[in-house]
Amino acid sequence: MTDQAAVRDPGLQPERTRLAWRRTTLSSTVAAVLAARAALHDGTTMLSVLACALCLLLWLGFLAVAHRRLTDLSATSRPRPLTRRAAATATLCTMALAVCATAMVL
Repeated sequence: MTDQAAVRDPGLQPERTRLAWRRTTLSSTVAAVLAARAALHDGTTMLSVLACALCLLLWLGFLAVAHRRLTDLSATSRPRPLTRRAAATATLCTMALAVCATAMVL
């Protein structure tokens, strides 16, 4: 392997990845707000308050993973790969938030 092949030019990939994480965070925020609005629209019940609290916790979990990943991407020109645990947490929070939002709308 030559020195030329060992040098990695990431190009715009880190910037695209940061933008993707920001878009996903924004989408998650909108889903959480709309779910809370839908749950509380007809008045507050214990179930609607619990559903809103669950959406908030899921949103905060995703936000924590996204913030950590954005920090890692900004720290160096060659960030470490996303861990399996972080990927699983982000996926679980996103899917659970979508399920909660769907359940509240129906």
